Order: sequence, then C-alpha cells, then structure tokens
Amino acid sequence: MRFMLIVRSQPEFEAETSPDPDPAVFEAMARFHEELARAGVLLDAAGLHPSRKGWRVVHGAGAPRIVDGPFAEAKELIAGYTLIQARSRDEALEWSRRFPNPASAGREAVVEVRQLIDLDEFTPGDTVESFRRLLQP
Repeated sequence: MRFMLIVRSQPEFEAETSPDPDPAVFEAMARFHEELARAGVLLDAAGLHPSRKGWRVVHGAGAPRIVDGPFAEAKELIAGYTLIQARSRDEALEWSRRFPNPASAGREAVVEVRQLIDLDEFTPGDTVESFRRLLQP
C-alpha cells in the first residue's frame, strides 16, 4: 500500500525567496527520511517551490485554461510530500505520527495523508493493463 504524506503550505513557505528551510527543520526531516529509507518504506520525497513559480490547468467548457500562480489560499497548497510503501494503513499511520513539524517546533502545521489507488483496485481491462505496462521500470 502506498501513501502520500502531503505537507500543507503556509504563508511563510509561499513567501520564501530561497528553498533553504529552517536548519533545525531540515535536520529533523533528513533524520526522519533516513529512518524511512533504512526501514525500506521510502519511495520518494521532495519539497515544492512556492506557487508563484507554478500554474494550474483549469478544465471546463472549451480548451483548458492556464492560470499562473501565486495562489491566494496557502492552506490549500502543497509545500512538499513524502511517498511511502507500507504494509498496512496502521503502519502508515505510525510513520505519519513521527513526521517532523515542517513549520518548526511549537508552530501549527498540517501533514495530510492519502492512500494512492493501486491499479489492482480497478476492474481489469485493456486500459488498466496499458497503464501497468507504462509504469513498469
């Protein structure tokens, strides 16, 4: 089972002029991710640049529209993620409890956890098999 631990953004993350985080937070994140790697559950992890460097593709009637950042609601944005492979929801829950505070100790921050949909959850068919072939290393 794969789970994504999503670090919600904050106004100060969006205002940053450098990708360098607080050194104490960076150290805590490094130690946590090293522990995930040693346990064999880490699949990927990265921080994201502020939304002012990004864009959204908005679908609706007609052709998709491109909307450049920045985006107003920092609490609705993602600042980074960690992707893990766990044996169960409970194991993923335990790892998420240990996720360091991305805003630094004592400050409010949100890390949302979502399970990824596995191709085996879909009704078998040609399209599923096509995706499976695309995703093979």
